[in-house]
Amino acid sequence: MAMPAPPAVLFDLDGTLLDSLELILRSTRYAFEKLGRTPPSDQEWLAGVGIPLFTMLRRYASDDDDCLALITAYREYQVANHDRLTRCYDEVVETVRALRERGHPLAIVTSKSEALALRGLALVGLATSMDTIVGCNGSTRHKPDPQPVRIALHRLDVAPHQAIFVGDSVHDVIAGNAAGVATAAALWGAFSRDDLAAGAPTHYLESISELVPILDRWDEPGR
Repeated sequence: MAMPAPPAVLFDLDGTLLDSLELILRSTRYAFEKLGRTPPSDQEWLAGVGIPLFTMLRRYASDDDDCLALITAYREYQVANHDRLTRCYDEVVETVRALRERGHPLAIVTSKSEALALRGLALVGLATSMDTIVGCNGSTRHKPDPQPVRIALHRLDVAPHQAIFVGDSVHDVIAGNAAGVATAAALWGAFSRDDLAAGAPTHYLESISELVPILDRWDEPGR
């Protein structure tokens, strides 16, 4: 009798696998200051982490051209300082590599571009661990819409009930729930348990290594 396939694991990137929050905040400050404007507070900006940059910056821009100017300045700082201000959270590399060895299909679902996501993964040695990356340029709708999650499932050829989405923002949780996958809220990112509770995640994780026993119990009744 054939063993069931291991469940797929979908990961958000920034704030979940990669600690790039300081890079995000500094890039934001640089962009606004370069254009002679007062940047939003760190708390205000972090509240929108998890949705595409254009959507976030458009709230502060007078029109689309103005938004593109902010994005250009943001990217200028981000690209120049990416490697210096990006690192993995504790236990991420070991856990992801262990899941890869166990045969779990793995994907990234991020609001970052696929090229920048790949650069971050390569920096920390995880580029070859992922089966696919769904970035902001890989879908027409974005988190909290479920489309990016559904695209990842399609690429992995996995049914929703056989997947879990791990993310640090309520946008991740809402997108995963809407796509019909289990969701795990990462508590080591920018958001608290209370923040994430609004999305009603299936699980909460204090550390990424806590994901492994959840996967071990996947086929148990009432898991």
